[in-house]
Amino acid sequence: MKKTVIYFHSLSSPWAYLGGPRFHALIRKHDLDVVVRPTRIVPPNGGIPLLSRPDARRRYHEVELDRWRKRLNMPLVLRPRHYPTDNQFSARMVIAADRLGWDALALSHALLHALWSEEKDVRDAAVRSTVADKLGMDGARLLAMQDSPEMMAAWQASEKEAAEHGVFGTPTYVYNKTLYWGQDRLDFLDEALSA
Repeated sequence: MKKTVIYFHSLSSPWAYLGGPRFHALIRKHDLDVVVRPTRIVPPNGGIPLLSRPDARRRYHEVELDRWRKRLNMPLVLRPRHYPTDNQFSARMVIAADRLGWDALALSHALLHALWSEEKDVRDAAVRSTVADKLGMDGARLLAMQDSPEMMAAWQASEKEAAEHGVFGTPTYVYNKTLYWGQDRLDFLDEALSA
């Protein structure tokens, strides 16, 4: 029987971006079913948006991003022009792709790459559509779906589910009711999946 991981992630998280390729490798290695759940930070569970954090924590955030982009050899701009951003538009687009049976994880990573590597404004519908089109998806169709009542409800349900699981930050991977918070916990997830 296939193992299932619930993947809670923000479509503005640099950590979800940095963890993307390694998570995709785990999916292939363990032949995982992934439940894609775009969400936001969950303040009631202790999540703190970056701009609400003290200066010392924000500065250290950049130090860690720099360390990880070098370690993973991934392009990442430490202060992209369009960050922070409202990630709900990208999130609902990813949910729409998932509902259509398209590769929602590939779209997630491509949108995060556009934000963190190419400094594109992913709030712009044309940017998101182009990102989807480059993956062979119908960007216009996804844009038409993203604001539907169904996608709005799915987005809200995803946030509620994140809160119920105890998620406070992203990315969070849930396997066997155990949370693995942060792309730097992927080794622990791999160990659990291998057990």
